[in-house]
Amino acid sequence: MTGKVALVTGATQGLGLALVEGLASRLSSEDTVYLTGRDAGRVTQAVEAMPAGGAEIRGEVLDVADAGAPARLAAQVAQRHGGVDVVFGNAVMRVGPGDDPRTIVHDYAEVNNFGTTRLLRAFAPLLRDEGRFLVVASSLGTLAHLAPALHDRFDGLSTLDEVDEQVAAWRDAVADGSARGGDWPGFVNIPSKIGQVAAVRALAARRREDDLARGILLAAVCPGMMNTPTSAMWWDVRDAPSPAQAAEVLLDLVFGPADPAHYGELVCNGDVLPWSPCR
Repeated sequence: MTGKVALVTGATQGLGLALVEGLASRLSSEDTVYLTGRDAGRVTQAVEAMPAGGAEIRGEVLDVADAGAPARLAAQVAQRHGGVDVVFGNAVMRVGPGDDPRTIVHDYAEVNNFGTTRLLRAFAPLLRDEGRFLVVASSLGTLAHLAPALHDRFDGLSTLDEVDEQVAAWRDAVADGSARGGDWPGFVNIPSKIGQVAAVRALAARRREDDLARGILLAAVCPGMMNTPTSAMWWDVRDAPSPAQAAEVLLDLVFGPADPAHYGELVCNGDVLPWSPCR
């Protein structure tokens, strides 16, 4: 009988690394935590730096920007373990104030958005009873941060394919410069995070009844502002929590009872952030 299985993407530094360490410390030696990232050397270094004790930490190369990579790893995990108990979608391409959105948006969407939908397609079917699938987003991932004229782009989507189509349309508008003359926000993180939350909502709408009956939680989560070098490029984060501190709040969603009110929503510090400003 296999033990519990957890997987974290974007796990070689920051929040992802803290989530792996937190999962491993809370699980037992019979369990496995997959530490994944796109660079083999950094994955190996991260695994070797993990403290001893708790679950086995297994490093795997996973580049979510590779269209087939999540499905390939999911097949391997299914073959080895039969299923998965915890998935954290945390892979992210970071953007700085000096980056030109037109030149980075293609790679940015490929990792943050299409990487999220690939992960959802590949691993959600493997969730066992009482499983958790949490996509790391942010408080910017609600329609309140988007011009009302654009709400219909992401509201009420029913499939991941529909979400991908809307993200691609936004990406192309940024890349060709037409987004500058429209209602799209200049900060690419806003539409990207909204797209991530929309993806969770679309999949949750299709799985809700069965997942709730099985004790599964599928949600987007907001770790809040963290003291990291990337955040420091944009904001004063000297007094913000460390990634390890932020990880504890997310881990409580894994090891605590599933709250049906959280299902399919964006959860921040245990509270649901309204998707629409009209709610």
